[in-house]
Amino acid sequence: MELSIHNLIDDARCYEAVRNLRWSDGISCPHCGSKEIIKRGFDDKEWNRQRYECKGCNKRFDDLTGTVFAGHHQPLKVWMIFLYFLGLNLSTLQIAQELNLNKDDAQMMAEILRSGVVEKKPEDLLTGEVECDEVYVVAGHKGRPDAVKKRTGPDDAID
Repeated sequence: MELSIHNLIDDARCYEAVRNLRWSDGISCPHCGSKEIIKRGFDDKEWNRQRYECKGCNKRFDDLTGTVFAGHHQPLKVWMIFLYFLGLNLSTLQIAQELNLNKDDAQMMAEILRSGVVEKKPEDLLTGEVECDEVYVVAGHKGRPDAVKKRTGPDDAID
């Protein structure tokens, strides 16, 4: 048996990890946000992918609906390994070689994962007491010290 990273990663654990990260507060509908969810078995092709139905909007969804992993032909474990390799700072070409992927597919996967990370990045929000110091930038006045001299009135205008 050939030792391959694909054989070392378990599909069930990948789906379990997605469920735990995505729904740490309980499963909610990606369409309407309702918490009234019914489990509807597992996917026919991806046996570990749980299917659900929302009692609020009557729409069906699965573990990957609304994520960057949804709607692609690569199995979830390939996406997870790819993400891990990105975290190790491997190049897209190195990842493609390790995972036996076409380099164009690997490039597309990297772009999807990077854009997904950027979209989910929380916006920086300053709260509480915030202090700022004044900054004086002198850029652009080289050789003209009179241009940066402190002005005292309208007569001190620069020519």
